[in-house]
Amino acid sequence: MQPTKNKPLFVTSPSLASIEEFASLLVDPWETGVLTHNGPLVQRLEKELCEKWRISQMVAVNNGTIAIQLALKALDLDSGEIITTPFSWVASCSAILWERCTPVFVDIDPATLNIDPQKIEDAITHRTKAIMGVHVFSNPCDVEAIQTIADKYGLKVIYDGAHAAYTNYKGKSILEYGDVSATSFHATKLFNTAEGGACVAVDHDIHERLKRLRFFGHDDSKEVVEDGCNGKMTEIHAALGLANLKYLDQVMAHRKWIFEGYHQRLNHLDFLSFQKFNPDEYNYSYMPVVFDSEDRLLRVERNLKEASVYPRRYFYPSLNTMKAVSAYQPMPLSEDVAQRILCLPSHNGVTEEYIQMISGIIAKG
Repeated sequence: MQPTKNKPLFVTSPSLASIEEFASLLVDPWETGVLTHNGPLVQRLEKELCEKWRISQMVAVNNGTIAIQLALKALDLDSGEIITTPFSWVASCSAILWERCTPVFVDIDPATLNIDPQKIEDAITHRTKAIMGVHVFSNPCDVEAIQTIADKYGLKVIYDGAHAAYTNYKGKSILEYGDVSATSFHATKLFNTAEGGACVAVDHDIHERLKRLRFFGHDDSKEVVEDGCNGKMTEIHAALGLANLKYLDQVMAHRKWIFEGYHQRLNHLDFLSFQKFNPDEYNYSYMPVVFDSEDRLLRVERNLKEASVYPRRYFYPSLNTMKAVSAYQPMPLSEDVAQRILCLPSHNGVTEEYIQMISGIIAKG
């Protein structure tokens, strides 16, 4: 099966259960009228995800950006500087800004694509309140090094784990590291609720505060005890999540198969490199490749689009160059990688024929 002008192949496509499975889960909400406010399907989804992740608690919310904002709020980070990476989606930065904090960028390790802990201490000032790492494409940050720095300077640690919900590190979920981890259930993720996300905090008090903050600051007795927001997940989104969760293992296995198919055909090319990661600590949710030059990337991208294949430049441009979110801070490594990285199609619709065809176009350079 080949892409055509009428049926293009995009970089991502949601993994979905059948519409009949989804509809069957909507019967109770339709009959009871319970569509939101921490309903039974949301509670069930939280329970099943905790079992899947092998964690004790989590808080489902309505999207991954809100998850980051709630993490900042729960840790009382409403001013000051947050050290973070410039190599991420803009939501990582905009969530910091919306909580009235200032993002301070630290450059990346060009092999792992994550924030480089060796550069963090030089960025710490008297205004620094926290470090926010991003597990890029599910590759775990150097959590031990980051925690050591945080402990030394009395800083909080947040992780943007939008890509990493199904990644383990040293025998436990990567989401259990740091003070709070935020993740996403957006349609492009391995597991999706169309829109959605979650916060994970090991500390019980922080966990309880996150629950209050997502529901206007209400406590269990419905009293408003602090300033919260509307971060609730609906029963409709939870139903889609429960339907999709049954197929998560199949989705993950297929993504790994896709990665291995591309890698087998492309790893000999001297103008191409791959993200450095531990295969046991990666969920293969994305398929990034790094070219030796932006010119070659643009040429390959153009040739793929002519074949109705639409890859995407994750993450381009580097966040430190976006005037809308930050004054320019030179980050030469992030800027360089951002110009040369391309994510190839990786989802349930990608077949052996597609992998062969896409790899052939890339090989021509």
